[in-house]
Amino acid sequence: MSTYLFMYDLMQFCGHSWIFTNMIIRFMSFGKGLVMRLCQLLSVLEILHILIGIDKSRLFPRVLQITERIIVLFVVINSQEEVQGKYIVCVLFFLWNVLDVVRYTYNMLARMGIYYLPLTWLNFSLCILLYPLSVLAKAFAICVSLPYFESFGTYSIKLLFPFAFSIYFPYILKAYLLVLFIGKYLIFQKAVSQHNLDACGNKKKNQISKDSFTNTNSLPHLLHTTAGKLITKCSGF
Repeated sequence: MSTYLFMYDLMQFCGHSWIFTNMIIRFMSFGKGLVMRLCQLLSVLEILHILIGIDKSRLFPRVLQITERIIVLFVVINSQEEVQGKYIVCVLFFLWNVLDVVRYTYNMLARMGIYYLPLTWLNFSLCILLYPLSVLAKAFAICVSLPYFESFGTYSIKLLFPFAFSIYFPYILKAYLLVLFIGKYLIFQKAVSQHNLDACGNKKKNQISKDSFTNTNSLPHLLHTTAGKLITKCSGF
């Protein structure tokens, strides 16, 4: 199972790295293609990994995160060509790929028992800054798409049988904005709590020996202590 998870993380890392590189080279406009959709669809496997017990991550935050991304990508962005060329979409994809490139790099090394402390600190701390920004980017992308859904009537339907009933999709998107903020707040709180625990209290997972903590002159001790203090401070807001 460790080999399978390593290969999965490697595939996601390669995909997101490819998107990230092309977004930079082509002025952040290439990432909304096939590879982006493929990586997000593959991420559904992470839910299965947790359910069958080969991944020890928490189920609820991961389900919310993956569901939000799929809804925003496939329902909001992919269905409206006019929205795909907006700068906010490029910003959103940029944030997603920065987070995923770091996360899957950390996961791959962890599968092999390698814990590079600067990367560990970056993985545990980057989400504290970028998760709130990604929420704002998602919300702004939805707001930008609303006029197009209102004009074209995409996903809005009228049912005449057995009784007259209509579904106005822009109203659903506006309600989803509230769900988005509540869901991401829960994800953020749980992520900060879990990352703080993993970075500061889980010695076995990070394979840091007892000597690393007692030897205050060692660089690993300083890096680990600095990471722990920063994450502890950030978890308070």
